[in-house]
Amino acid sequence: MEIITVGMSPNTEHDDVQRALQILFMPWRWYKDDERKKVIDWFKKKFDSSHVTLFSSGRSALTALLESFGIGAGNEVILQAFTCMVVPNAIRFSGATPKYVDIDDSANINPDQLEKSITKKTKAIIVQHTFGTPADMDKVMVIAKKHKVFVIEDCAHALGAVYKGKKVGTIGDAAFFSFGRDKIISSVFGGAAIAKNRQAAQRLEIIEHALPNPSFFWIFQQLCHPVTMSVILPFYKSGIGKILLVLLQKLHFLSFPVSKSEVSGIQPKHYCMRYPNALAYLLTRQLQKLDRYTKVRQSISEYYEQELKKLRIAYLDTREQSARLRFGITTDKQQILLKAKQHNILLGNWYHNVVDPKGSDMSKAGYQQGSCPKAEQLAKTIVNLPTRITQKQAEKIIRVFNSL
Repeated sequence: MEIITVGMSPNTEHDDVQRALQILFMPWRWYKDDERKKVIDWFKKKFDSSHVTLFSSGRSALTALLESFGIGAGNEVILQAFTCMVVPNAIRFSGATPKYVDIDDSANINPDQLEKSITKKTKAIIVQHTFGTPADMDKVMVIAKKHKVFVIEDCAHALGAVYKGKKVGTIGDAAFFSFGRDKIISSVFGGAAIAKNRQAAQRLEIIEHALPNPSFFWIFQQLCHPVTMSVILPFYKSGIGKILLVLLQKLHFLSFPVSKSEVSGIQPKHYCMRYPNALAYLLTRQLQKLDRYTKVRQSISEYYEQELKKLRIAYLDTREQSARLRFGITTDKQQILLKAKQHNILLGNWYHNVVDPKGSDMSKAGYQQGSCPKAEQLAKTIVNLPTRITQKQAEKIIRVFNSL
């Protein structure tokens, strides 16, 4: 029976699995630069940037960006609550201190509270475009220019989003992107960084060239992910698939999206690495699908809005031309997750903690409980609906809400 899921390789199609199998058997290409160059050229053209650097993950791209701007010990970097542990980790690993601001109705940083948090130590603001919906960049940029702080756009959810006619990622001083397994496009791991300042962009290239290549085994793990998930998902409902997934992860045959050390706030041994050509081989196929994926996500989101209004179910404020990575609703979380699971629908509650994932060390994250009440409340009630699905699958999800 078909499983509808938010996570677990939602972007992977049959040809992506074939591509992973192809490159698995071409190890002599894993460390070349031909596919990497295609990815770099695509980003240069898309964002009209002369400098694009690739990294093994979005968070390592962020760490490199902070270093390129000279941000380190004694500095503060502002970020929003309702985020992933890897973001404050990147700040801490650079030597700086994370400082949290509450969110607005779109689950993005609240500009009205932003200015109050800026001090003489503040050097940058990280603006997370949550679930692909652009933050209020006009207000953010006015505040940043007034206080002479850098704005780094976190586009991990937002590749393809547009804010008032401007591509998200081109508004601030710099931006980073993620190619994680559950992002807009995926190569299992990977990230990119761009910077407007020429000196910072050149420093990014120096930083990237000095990084080690990932190990042969690490690349093997990532290439195995789309292949094994194509086998696991059809058997997930029966329990066999879930057992196989856990077993393969425990045997280190598959990697975790966030490592245990990162959850604990500890920098992994192999944290910042170069983006391997093997994963770029997967990404070049995904980049060809970006426009199609975006149109599907936006169409399904519009359908959700129409139907949820009839049911009077609240959903997050979504601004124009959101990338719609996920569609967030606020409801009786446990009831809807259980009901959906009974219909073979595995909905996401990303983020179900104010700093996710579960078990993240809040003391290491630098978050004080009660400091961002709106973000804390949203974490208790948020449920994500998948957007890169068919119309029939979306209708099945809405039928679950109608049956409550």
